[in-house]
Amino acid sequence: MSEEKDKILIVEDEEDTQFVLERLLFKNGYEVKASNNGEEALKVLQYFQPKVIIADWTMPEMDGLQLCDILKSNEKHKLIYFIVLTARAAIKDRVKGLDVGADDFLVKPVENSELLAHIRSGIRIYNLQNELKKIEHNKALLEMAATIGHKINNPLSSLIMSVQNLQFELSDVKEKTLEDDFTIIGESVKRISKFVEALQNLQNPEFTKYALDNKILKID
Repeated sequence: MSEEKDKILIVEDEEDTQFVLERLLFKNGYEVKASNNGEEALKVLQYFQPKVIIADWTMPEMDGLQLCDILKSNEKHKLIYFIVLTARAAIKDRVKGLDVGADDFLVKPVENSELLAHIRSGIRIYNLQNELKKIEHNKALLEMAATIGHKINNPLSSLIMSVQNLQFELSDVKEKTLEDDFTIIGESVKRISKFVEALQNLQNPEFTKYALDNKILKID
């Protein structure tokens, strides 16, 4: 099975520049999509999730900074490494771009080797941020599982003791008539206890498919 390629989105209205960038990135092993402005890019992002976006600052319909501002405010796309291509070299312009969340700036014309180096750096940062996000997500799940397990365990202990007291207090004759009920209660208690133990010992949270495309936490 071939290794999945890193995805990059080019947002550039100049056809020649777009063609050169696509060819360069394709030759260097990336999966590439291109759009002519920010509006088109938003449509592409509905089905294509890149690690890096290379966007020209000045474009019709929606420019690079407007697109960046929208994406950095969106939880789904905020970690995408956003590189702005611009002919503007002034510090005030870079500050403006950084204020809306741009991760990197390259002044046109840019050398191919420099662009590729910035892309590799952006992909490393994207991967690292996603790994940290996954770790934080798993940590939150583990804390939640431990909390639920603790909250269930306390009333469960009381239930077990109450059932044992009931069995002790009842006469042999009466207990026999309730034998099936006590069996069901006992089996239910075992299942709940096993579930609580699994929650409290959860190490690597995984999800499994459920009804209506929902997912549930997999508890063995």
